[in-house]
Amino acid sequence: MALKFHYNKTTVQLFKRQLAIRQKALPILKNKETALRLEVVKLTKELEDIQLQQRALDDKLENYKAFWAEFPDILLMDKIDIYKKKVIGVNIPEIKTIVFKIADVSWWNMPAWVPGGIALLKEVIRLKLKADILQQQTDILDLARKKTTQKVNLYEKVQIPEYEEAIMKIKRFLEDKENISKAAQKIVKKRKDSKAV
Repeated sequence: MALKFHYNKTTVQLFKRQLAIRQKALPILKNKETALRLEVVKLTKELEDIQLQQRALDDKLENYKAFWAEFPDILLMDKIDIYKKKVIGVNIPEIKTIVFKIADVSWWNMPAWVPGGIALLKEVIRLKLKADILQQQTDILDLARKKTTQKVNLYEKVQIPEYEEAIMKIKRFLEDKENISKAAQKIVKKRKDSKAV
């Protein structure tokens, strides 16, 4: 992206302001990029921990494998409250509550393993939802980190050098123009002086 500009003092002032804005924003963007990177690492670690818990629960589920076929449909998910939380200036989803509903059934006719199965199933669902939300959070923050990295690179490697170079070219042009003007004035003055003599 080559800058287009006029060779005048107004353009120099405009470019100096734009350059100052970018130079002030650059350290902030670098800090944001670092913070986002650390947050993504933290969430990835959390996600791995949740996946380990899920694998441990899968082993427990194996004990109930024979019973799942006769497991009654008494556990229902009533609602999931998800809200937006701001992390490093980025909105990410967060689970507030998960509400389960247990159908009205006669517990006297239920096998003894059903309450344990319900508790296990609740935990499986809770971990699955938590893992999904963590994955979404990681994806959103990683995308924000990539965009911030792109902006840092744009400022650092493209725009700041272009503005500095444009300011320098305009200043040189204006100095040359002024020097030529002064030289022309001297020549005119010398001619007048030589004619007067």
